[in-house]
Amino acid sequence: MHFSNKTAALSPCKKATIHHGAFSLVEMLVVIAIVSILMTAAAVGINGLGGKSITSAVSTSEAIFDEARATAKSRNIRSCVLIARVLENNPADDLRRMVVAYERINSATGEPLAGPSEDPVWDISSRGTVLPDGVYFSEKLSRLDHQNGDGQISTVRLDDVKANYRGEYFIYQFNSQGVCLTPGSSFVIGSGSRVNTQSAAVSSPKITRSARRNFGGFVVWRNGGTSVFRNPDQITGSFPSPGDTF
Repeated sequence: MHFSNKTAALSPCKKATIHHGAFSLVEMLVVIAIVSILMTAAAVGINGLGGKSITSAVSTSEAIFDEARATAKSRNIRSCVLIARVLENNPADDLRRMVVAYERINSATGEPLAGPSEDPVWDISSRGTVLPDGVYFSEKLSRLDHQNGDGQISTVRLDDVKANYRGEYFIYQFNSQGVCLTPGSSFVIGSGSRVNTQSAAVSSPKITRSARRNFGGFVVWRNGGTSVFRNPDQITGSFPSPGDTF
């Protein structure tokens, strides 16, 4: 009888526990705080996608420069990195397509077609790469002399190539020993938007508000090595504003 009474006494407590399902105010505030943190983290992750694209594109671009230097040394001829400025038949790749080229050789003699003091006739050595969507080479921020912020990157025109590759290119050149002929020049890319159905000469990339300082790149040294910019301030002291072309 004693144990029966104890069980009966506990029964109301069990019923009370079953019906106690509401959240307290403190619990609700904790849940709201957690949800807010998760939403903020998601937003930061979305906004950071462009930054990841820049980082990846910089690494890929460094590999292209390494390929050009290796091509020059292995073939004992001049080579270069070309970045499409204005392509005749492929405007979507303007400021995005990068290729390695080397000077054309006389098939009869095995010697370079152009003399040492002449501009080479370039042959594209590979398909190269195309920068990610929304990432473009910056004509304005890339400089021949990065330390002093002087000079524009030289250009060259390719006509005797496949249709999709014909057009004008920015050029970084290496001699037959793999030495960069423009030491101290910079290569800068950034996130932006442009009308890809139009030539970059008509529709230059513009900085969007979300990509205010989303830029990267490196300086190319005499030996062909590169030094990556660790923050945007190393690229320029005065960044363009949202809506400006770069």
